[in-house]
Amino acid sequence: MVESDVNVAAGAEYEDRSVRAVIAPGDLVTMVWRSLFLQASFNYERMQACGWLYGILPALKKIHVNKRDLSSSMLMHMEFFNTHPFLVNFIMGLVVAMEESKKDQSTIRAIKVATMGPLGGIGDALCWLTLLPITAGLGASMAMGADPNPAGPIVFLVLFNAVHFSLRFGLMRYGYHTGVRAIATMKEKTKQISHGASIIGLTVVGGLIASMIKLKIAWVIVVGQASIALQEKVFDAIMPNMLPLAYTMFMYYLLKKNYSPVKLILLTIVIGVAGKGIGIF
Repeated sequence: MVESDVNVAAGAEYEDRSVRAVIAPGDLVTMVWRSLFLQASFNYERMQACGWLYGILPALKKIHVNKRDLSSSMLMHMEFFNTHPFLVNFIMGLVVAMEESKKDQSTIRAIKVATMGPLGGIGDALCWLTLLPITAGLGASMAMGADPNPAGPIVFLVLFNAVHFSLRFGLMRYGYHTGVRAIATMKEKTKQISHGASIIGLTVVGGLIASMIKLKIAWVIVVGQASIALQEKVFDAIMPNMLPLAYTMFMYYLLKKNYSPVKLILLTIVIGVAGKGIGIF
C-alpha cells in the first residue's frame, strides 16, 4: 500500500497546510464546462467518480502544489460518487472551497456523501419532473398545435438550457463563496423546494393530459327523432376531457400492477386501432 493510500484511509491532514486563495472566477467557469462530462466515464463501480475528478482537477492542481497532497486528493476524489448532473456544481464549489482551506480529507468526504444524495433527489424533482415537462410541453404545443410552428423545438431547447446553465453557473459560485454555511440553508429549504416542485409538476402533468391526450367517443345514440352525441352531450357535460383523464388513470393503475411501459404502449395501439375499426373513436 502506497503512502497516499494510507493517508486516505486514515483521513489524514495534508502535508502542506498553508492556505492560499488561488481559485479565480475563471477557474469556476472552467469547472462548470468540464462538469458537462460528469457522466462520460460512468460505470457501476464508481458511478460518476471519473467525471467528478475531471471536473475539479484544474482547481486541485492549483491548490495542491505538494505532489503528495495532489496525489492523495485525487485518489480520494476517485471514490464512489453519484448525484444529479445539473446540481453537481454546488458540490464542486463547496468541495473546492474546502480543499482551498486545506480541510482534512475525512471532512471533505463526509460533505460529499451528505450532499450528493439529497441533491440527486431534488434534481430529479426540479429538472426531470418539473422543468422538462414544462419546457417540452410548450415546445410540443407550438409544434403540434392547430397552426404548427417549426420554432417549437428551438423554444424548448432555449428555455430548458437557459435554466440548465443558470443552475450550473449559479450553484458553482454559490457553493464556492458560501462554503459549508450553504448546507444549513439548503437543508432548511429542501422540503419547501421539493413540495413546490411537486405541485408545479402535477399541474403541468394535468395540463398535458388535457391538451395532448386525444380520446373522444364517436357514437351517437338515436332515439326517435332525437340524437344524442355521447361525447358532447354526456361526457363533456359531466367534465371536459374526462376520458383522457380516465385513460391516464387506467394506465397508472396498470403501471402500479407492474405492467411494463412497452406493454401499455402496445395495449394503447390495440385499443386505438380496434376502437377506430368498430367506430367507437
